[in-house]
Amino acid sequence: MKKITFLAAVLLTMIVWNVKACAQPIYIPADAFIPETTVPGNDFPKVDKQRRAYFRINAPEANKVVVDICGKKYDMQKGEDGRWYAVTDPLAVGFHYYFINIGGVNFIDPATETFFGCNREAGGIEIPEGPEGDYYRPQQGIAHGQVRSIYYYANSTNEWRHAMVYTPAEYENGKKSYPVLYLQHGMGEDETGWSKQGHMQHIMDNLIASKQAVPMIVVMESGDIKAPFRGGDNRQGRSQYGASFYKVMINDLIPTIDNKFRTLTDRDNRAMAGLSWGGHQTFDLVLSNMDKFAWIGTFSGAIFGIDLKTAYNGVFTNADEFNKKIHYMYMNWGSDDFIKSGDIVKGLQEMGIKVEGKQSEGTAHEWLTWRRGLNDFVPHLFK
Repeated sequence: MKKITFLAAVLLTMIVWNVKACAQPIYIPADAFIPETTVPGNDFPKVDKQRRAYFRINAPEANKVVVDICGKKYDMQKGEDGRWYAVTDPLAVGFHYYFINIGGVNFIDPATETFFGCNREAGGIEIPEGPEGDYYRPQQGIAHGQVRSIYYYANSTNEWRHAMVYTPAEYENGKKSYPVLYLQHGMGEDETGWSKQGHMQHIMDNLIASKQAVPMIVVMESGDIKAPFRGGDNRQGRSQYGASFYKVMINDLIPTIDNKFRTLTDRDNRAMAGLSWGGHQTFDLVLSNMDKFAWIGTFSGAIFGIDLKTAYNGVFTNADEFNKKIHYMYMNWGSDDFIKSGDIVKGLQEMGIKVEGKQSEGTAHEWLTWRRGLNDFVPHLFK
C-alpha cells in the first residue's frame, strides 16, 4: 500500500510539474526583433538572429491553438498571463504565409499585415535577408515610381475588373511613351501579390535608377487564378484554369492600358512574364500571340507535359524564326523548388532556341526565388 501511495505521489508530482512547465511562456531572446510585416503597435510576431519566429495571441477560452506556417504546424502553449505562445524552427529568409488555427479553423493573426495567398487573405511574415536583399528594398536618394489601382470594364466577360499598374518615377514629368511588361502572379494569389509580397516597385525603382533597366510600365492583373485549382487536364496550352483571362488580356486589358497610359503599342515594346501558374499563362498567351509580344519570362513556371516539338503549333521547331520574333526568353527556378525548368531550358537550347535559364540557390517555390527572377529578367527588356 505504501509503495502504491508513493508511486501515486510521484506521478502526481510529475503531472503538476508538467502543467507548470507548460504554463511558462516561451523564452524570447533579447536579440528578437519585430519584422516589417508586423502591424505597428504590436510586440509580436518577432524574429531572432537564428531566423526563428515567435508568435503570441490572446485566446483565453481556447483549448488548443496552433501556428501553421507554410504547412508546418507548431503547437502554441498557454503562458501564465493567459496568452498563447509559439516558436518555430529556423525559417528560410524571405516571405512566408501563415495562419493561427483555433479549434480547427484557420484565422489571420490580428498582429500581422494581411496578404492574398493560399486562395484567401492570409497572414505573412518576412524573414529578412542581409544587404544582399537591398535590391528589393526602397532606397534613399533615388526617384520612386507609383503603383496605381485601376478598374476597367472587360467586354469579353461583361464585368468590371481590377489591375495594379506601376509607372516609373519620370512618367509624371513629360509626354514620353513607355514599353509595357505584363506581370502575372501565381495560383491562389492576386494582382496585389507582386507589389506586396514581391516588392516589385522597389526592384523596378532600383534597376531604373542604376540604369540597369529602361523605364517601363508594369501591369499586374488577377488572371482568374485566385480560386483553388479544381484539377483536370493541365498540360501546357490545354488547362482551363485561368484560361478565361486570355481573351480579357488580348481584347480588354491591353487596349485599356494603351488607352489610359502613354504606351508604345507595337509588339517590340510589349513583354510578359509570370511566376508559377502565371508562368503557365505567360507561355499560353505569348506563344499563341507572337504578333503582340517580343519578350517572355517565367519564374518557377508551372509548365507541365509539354512536347517542345509540337507545342503551340510547333513554334519551337523553327529556331531562326522564333529567335527573330522573341528578343529575349528567360526562365528561373529555385534550387529547392518543386517546379524546375532546367529540362525545358536544355531541350529548347538543343533545338536552337535562345533562352537563358537560371537557378536561384537556396530558395524554393517562394517569393525570394521570384524577386530574384524579376531582378534578373527586367534589365534585358526593351534594349
